[in-house]
Amino acid sequence: MSPNMFASNVDAHHGENEMAEGDVDIITSAGRRILAHSNVLAAASPALESILVRPRRSYEKTIRILGVPCDSVSVFVRFLYSFKCTKEQMEKHGIHLLALSHVYLVPCLKHRCTKALAEQLTIENVIDMIQLARLCDAPHLYLKCMKFLRSNFRKVEETEGWKFLQHHDPLLELEILQFTDEAELRKKRRRRHTREQNLYFQLSEGMDCLEHICREGCTSVGPYDEEYSCQKKLPCSKFDTCQGLQLLIRHFSTCKRRVKGSCSQCKRMWQLLKLHASICDQPDDCRVPLCREFNQKLEKRGDDELWKSLVRKVVSARAMTFLSLPKRKREEEEPRLNLRDHQIRRFLD
Repeated sequence: MSPNMFASNVDAHHGENEMAEGDVDIITSAGRRILAHSNVLAAASPALESILVRPRRSYEKTIRILGVPCDSVSVFVRFLYSFKCTKEQMEKHGIHLLALSHVYLVPCLKHRCTKALAEQLTIENVIDMIQLARLCDAPHLYLKCMKFLRSNFRKVEETEGWKFLQHHDPLLELEILQFTDEAELRKKRRRRHTREQNLYFQLSEGMDCLEHICREGCTSVGPYDEEYSCQKKLPCSKFDTCQGLQLLIRHFSTCKRRVKGSCSQCKRMWQLLKLHASICDQPDDCRVPLCREFNQKLEKRGDDELWKSLVRKVVSARAMTFLSLPKRKREEEEPRLNLRDHQIRRFLD
């Protein structure tokens, strides 16, 4: 690479045509010399600036960049002049450019290298990449390598790089295994949380459906205190749980074992009625059976913390369901859901 190339880049950048000849020799591993300008190097790299201002025995200025291929050094110096690097250069010299940008404190090049190398991860090179990321303090690349290892651990485990790591860097091996285990635990917690949230949403819908059946009637079940004619033969489309809840109510009304507590279906119905009573704050006007009686018992005896926690989560699920509705639907539901606002304050305060 000729110094005139570097000079022309600087001239184009600064608009100066009287650029002096290069005054610094950059010496590479193969003894190749690259002529550059000290003011350009100092402006682009604080590390190179500190090297250039050191006292010297002779007037000749030299900077030795060893241990890196000559072509990589040439691309690095070109970047200091133009701040440009092609995709092909990054694919070929990315690893060495990352090391040079770290050593000579060129953050813009380091950022580009970490981003490019993260896209080049493979089963065979990920171990080398994660070691490089640690040495060059590249957290973005390190995290990408960890995630890649977590997704492809069984395949990486069979590579020579992993076997080398086990013998020569047990600390990094431990970090990888811990990250993999923690990621698996987080995935399990997310799955459990999702299942729990789905359950609370189902219970929330069950409460709405129970009020809907006891207030308006639906398909084959209507309010308990008035006659109800089964005019609707098609299944209810308002709630997914409506048909199942109607069957449960019909069973509850005829089961002879519900009082003794030996019927699992009746136990479920008792729990739904109790849950409704725990949420409802207008038991005197409520159309759901036994709401007032359950409320009176709850006021006298109180609830345990586990039941209170369940009630709070169901109320939260109802609020989230309401907020997720379209605006027009929320306005239609608002008269009934004003009650929920009071319930939310009651159980979340």
